[in-house]
Amino acid sequence: MSEAKIRLSQKEMEMVITAEWILTKNHILKKVTHLLANLLAKQQEYVKKYEAGLPAEVLQSSPKISKGENYKGLPYVVLDYPKNFSAPGILAIRTMFWWGNFFSVTLQLSGNDKKESAEKLMASYGVLKEKGYYCCVNDDPWEHHFEKDNYMPLVEMSKNDFTELIREKPFIKLANKISLSCWDEAEEMLLMYFKQMIALLAD
Repeated sequence: MSEAKIRLSQKEMEMVITAEWILTKNHILKKVTHLLANLLAKQQEYVKKYEAGLPAEVLQSSPKISKGENYKGLPYVVLDYPKNFSAPGILAIRTMFWWGNFFSVTLQLSGNDKKESAEKLMASYGVLKEKGYYCCVNDDPWEHHFEKDNYMPLVEMSKNDFTELIREKPFIKLANKISLSCWDEAEEMLLMYFKQMIALLAD
């Protein structure tokens, strides 16, 4: 029996014979990396004001910009700063570009770092809710999408539920996102959310 031919749709054929779209995609990703590098410089300058309130191991860890092609089938670029992913806990702020979806900023805490920040986070429920934050409800700390099985907006979560989640889960992730259509304002908005997260950790 002969194997069926692997055929391309008309749209797929148009794309496979045209290089321009993939070159444009690569150019956009270079601009994203440049945007995050600019953002990192501003983040580092801001963190200098709060060094006394942040763990030494977090400050000693080098920032990292990384990229990939396949988070749920789509390209992404990630900036981790500040970061500490080693035991006995995690403390990291992750800024992410996800093609076709959003920019996001996420504060991730577990272990001792979560324990030390828990009271402050619970006391900040009202402010975080007002500023449009989301809280992770998933058991997997390495998912980044904003579907309801991963993140719930605090406007839909009671203070009691938020408090219980922080107390009971082994990790906490608080995040906010920015539409890609807000490209021109993205760097400023990402820095704003970053500053809010640093304040949660260090004030």
